[in-house]
Amino acid sequence: MEEAMQLQTNDLVEIQAVDYVEITTGIVAAYLSHNRVPVAELPGLLAGVHAALAGLGQSAEAAEPAAERLTPAQIRKSIRPDALISFIDGKPYKTLKRHLTKHGLTIDEYRERFGLPRDYPSTAASYSAARSNLARQNGLGRKGGSEKPSIDLGDMARIQQAS
Repeated sequence: MEEAMQLQTNDLVEIQAVDYVEITTGIVAAYLSHNRVPVAELPGLLAGVHAALAGLGQSAEAAEPAAERLTPAQIRKSIRPDALISFIDGKPYKTLKRHLTKHGLTIDEYRERFGLPRDYPSTAASYSAARSNLARQNGLGRKGGSEKPSIDLGDMARIQQAS
C-alpha cells in the first residue's frame, strides 16, 4: 500500500514537472511570435518563465527574494521630516503602519527584513509633532482640574492637511 502511494506521488511530481516545461514552451513560443529576442537571451527567458510558473504554488514569503542589506546612507535618506520612504515600493508615507499591514508586515518584521535599526521610526517627524500639538491643545498630559483650551480651527485645518 505504501509503495503504491509512493508511486502515485512520484508520478504526480513528474507530471507537474512536464506540465511546467510544456506550459513554459507554449508561453515562450507565443511571446517569440510577436517579439524579437536575441538568441543569447532565450535560455534566460525560458528559465525565467519556468521559475515564475514553478513559484506560483509557493507562499508569498517563499516567493520573494531575500532583501539586500541597506547602507546607512540609504537608511538616512529614507527618513525625511515630512515622510518616510518605504523600502517596499519607494513611495513616501507619513506613517508606515497601514502600508506595512497591506503588505502583511509588522514594523518589527519590516525592520528585520531590511536590516533597519530598532529605533527606525514608523511615523514622520512632522506628523508626530502635529499630533502631539493637537493632543496638548486637547489637554492631554495635564494634571487634573485644569480647563481644556478650545481648539483653533486654523490649527485643526493644518493638522488635517498634514495627514
